[in-house]
Amino acid sequence: MRIDEILATRTDPVFSFEFFPPQTPQGERNLLAAVTALRDLEPAFVSVTKTGASTQKQTIELVRRVRAEHEIEAAAHFTCVGATREELRSSLDELRATGLQNMLALRGDPPPGETSFAATEGGLTHASELVALVAAEYPFCTVAACYPETHPEAPDAETDLAHLRAKVDAGVDVLITNLFFSNAAYFDFERRARAAGIDTPIVPGIMPITNADQIKRFTATCGATIPAGLLRALDARAGDAEAVADLGVAYATLQCAELLAAGAPGIHFYTLNRSPATRAILSALRLTRPWEAGVQ
Repeated sequence: MRIDEILATRTDPVFSFEFFPPQTPQGERNLLAAVTALRDLEPAFVSVTKTGASTQKQTIELVRRVRAEHEIEAAAHFTCVGATREELRSSLDELRATGLQNMLALRGDPPPGETSFAATEGGLTHASELVALVAAEYPFCTVAACYPETHPEAPDAETDLAHLRAKVDAGVDVLITNLFFSNAAYFDFERRARAAGIDTPIVPGIMPITNADQIKRFTATCGATIPAGLLRALDARAGDAEAVADLGVAYATLQCAELLAAGAPGIHFYTLNRSPATRAILSALRLTRPWEAGVQ
């Protein structure tokens, strides 16, 4: 089922998970264990990234397996990195042949060691070009990324929002945000997006903190910030991995509850191919149903 149709027909919020292709046998075991553990939580869909170390074929195969073996709707990430238009069409043809209906269109990051993105000769420069290609030639539901705290390469928030509007106009059906830790940033971004004429569903992307050093590396490269109070709390627990993970689960649970109570259409969890934190958070949300507080 298409993700935009899932969002349009569900009466409760939509919960989804993101995984990345494993690069080692142990990584594959971790991933399959996480998918199995999270399957019981009945996600509406999962997405599978295309990392710098993975190929588009690996991503498509993993998406196919998740859907076939676990009966979960899935979306494959597609990037412009290292591919010509014809190579992208070949991969999209392969995805269509699997029967899958969803894809997430991204420009992709520069190769390791490079600071700026350069299109492959005969390839694409912007995610909006990939979105337009898909919209013109393929029947997929096209999901795209957005940045509540502004894309790290954008000169300012207004320019970033203009690029997003162009991407949506090219054919985006659903938006999923970059990770963020300040709900105020999400609410402000949503307000500005609606004022700019963007009426596409905007699903918050949440990454539960399980490792302090890891989340600091992520936020340093993706344009997200850690609020000062949360950063102090993490630093106070330095050296105590269990305490950091407990704080991460508690913070993300409160964050998701506020978002859902305010009307967010769902939550997309960045799982890092592990299940315990996401299981704890989603179980608490399903038990307390904070979204119902917003309609009483």
